Amino acid sequence: MDPHTPESLTPAPLTLGAGDLTLDALDALLDRPLAPRVAPEALARVRRGRDWVEQITQRGGAVYGVNTGFGHLKNKRISAEQLGQLQENLLVSHAVGVGPPTPPGIVRWMLLFKTHMLLRGHSGVREEIVERLVGWLNADLCPVVPTRGSLGASGDLAPLAHLFLPLIGRGRALLPVRPVAGAASASPAWEELEGAEALRRIGQTPARLLAKEGLALVNGTQFMLAYASEIAVRARRLLDLADLALCMSLEGACGSVAPMQARLHALRPHPGAQRVAQNVLRHMAGSEVLKSHEHCDKVQDPYSLRCAPQAHGATRDAITHFCEVVERELSSVTDNPILFGHTDPETPADETPCAVSGGAFHGAPLALTLDYVAIALTDLASISERRVYLLLSGEDGLPKLLMQDTGLNSGFMLPQYTAAALLNECKVLATPASVDSIPTSLGQEDHVSMGATSALKCYEIVDRVETVLAIEMLCAAQAMDYRDPLRPGAGPRAAREILRRHITHAEQDREFGEDIRLAIWLLRHDGGLRAVARGA
Repeated sequence: MDPHTPESLTPAPLTLGAGDLTLDALDALLDRPLAPRVAPEALARVRRGRDWVEQITQRGGAVYGVNTGFGHLKNKRISAEQLGQLQENLLVSHAVGVGPPTPPGIVRWMLLFKTHMLLRGHSGVREEIVERLVGWLNADLCPVVPTRGSLGASGDLAPLAHLFLPLIGRGRALLPVRPVAGAASASPAWEELEGAEALRRIGQTPARLLAKEGLALVNGTQFMLAYASEIAVRARRLLDLADLALCMSLEGACGSVAPMQARLHALRPHPGAQRVAQNVLRHMAGSEVLKSHEHCDKVQDPYSLRCAPQAHGATRDAITHFCEVVERELSSVTDNPILFGHTDPETPADETPCAVSGGAFHGAPLALTLDYVAIALTDLASISERRVYLLLSGEDGLPKLLMQDTGLNSGFMLPQYTAAALLNECKVLATPASVDSIPTSLGQEDHVSMGATSALKCYEIVDRVETVLAIEMLCAAQAMDYRDPLRPGAGPRAAREILRRHITHAEQDREFGEDIRLAIWLLRHDGGLRAVARGA
C-alpha cells in the first residue's frame, strides 16, 4: 500500500502574498509539492521594503545587522564595500547544524513560510531573492537541513542558514526524481546534489547577497513553525479519529453512552468535552450492541471509557489553542530588525524609513504550546492504550486476548506491548524543553526558547500517538466481530468495514506487525476513514 497516489504527487497551486496562510489550506498541501505564484501587490511591498534599506544605509549610522556585526559583535561597524560579504559570511558561519536531515515535506514548508514572510515587505530583501525562492518551490528543490542546532531564540538560525546555503552556491539540496509512468511505486525519489549543481539543474546561478538579505533569511521561526504546522494538521485529524476509536472500543467492550449526555456536560461546560460527547452520541446512534446491555448489572465503565470526554476533550482544547497560536505565527513577521517607512499604513506619514530591533524572532509562543501539546497528545495515547488493555482482559463475554483458542495462540497480547512501548516513549519525549534556557552569544542572547527541541520532540510524539490509536482500532474491530450479529452504531460500523477491506478477522496467530502497519496506513492516509471520523 503506497500513500503517494498520483494526486499526492501533483503540485498544489497557491497564491502567496494575497492573504494569510491557514491550517485548513495547509491540510490540503500536506505531503504535496507546491506550485506557487506571487500576487503583484506583494511584490510591490517587497520593492518598497528594499527601498527602505537603501535609504537607511545611505543615511549612515549604525543599523544592527545591516552595517554591524551580529549578536555580541553588534558594536562592530562594517564598511559599505563589505556589506554583501557580511551577509554571505552570516549564512556560512551559522550553518552549524548536525543530526539527521529534516524531512523534505518540512523543508518545503520552511521555504513556503519564509517566502510568505518576506512578501510582507518588512525584511528588505530584493524582489530577485523572492523570485528565486518561488522558483525553488516550483521545482521542489529542498535544501538539506540538519535537524539539530537551533535554540529557537534569534529564530532558527542554524536550520535557516542551511536552508539558504544553496542560494549562494553552497550546501546541498534534494531534487525529485519523478517516477516512470507505470512504475510499481508512485513514491517520489530524491537526488542529493551540491548546492551550485542543484541551482544549475533548475536554471539558476548563485546569488550575490546585498545588505540585510542574509539576516532576513536566517532570522525567523520557520523551522519550528514548519514542524508545528504539520503537527497541528495531523493533531486536528487525530482528535476525530481518537473519538472514533473510542466508539469502536465502546462497541467492543459493551460500554455505556450515559456519560455522554449533554445535560451532564452542561454542568461542566468545557468545549472539548462537549464536542467529544456529541461525536460519540452521533457515531453510536442506532447501536444494537449498546441497546442489548441497557439493563445489565454493570454500574460503571472504567475511566478509559467513562471519562473519555474529559480526557479527549482536554486534549482537544489544548490543540485548539495550539492551532490558534500556529495560525497567528503563519501570518507574522519574525525578522530582526524589522523595517518601517512612511509608505507603510502602520507608520506616521512624516517618519523616515527605520529599522527597529526587537524580539519578534523569539520562539517562546511556539515552544510553550508545542510542549503543552506534546503532553496533551501523550495523554491521548495513554487513555487509548488503556482501552486496548481493557479489550484484551476478557470482560463482558469477550475471549481473553481477543482470540478463542489461546495458549497455542498468543492472540492480541503483543500489539498491546507495542502500544505500551510507544506510550513510554511519548512520556519521555513529553518532558518540556521550553523550561530550559542556556545563554549564548557571550550573554547577548541570554534567554532562549529551545522551541526547536520542543518541535522535534512533539513531531515524534504525533507519530507514536497515531500508531497507538491504529492499534486500538485494530483490537476494537476484532472485539466488535464477537458482538455480531448485533449491529454497531453508524460510525464504528463504517470504520470496521474500512479496516476489514484490508485486515481480516484473526482466529490464529499471524504476523500482527503487518496488520499494525496496514492500520497505521489507513489512519494516516485513508480519506474514507477520516471522513467517517469527521461525520462527513
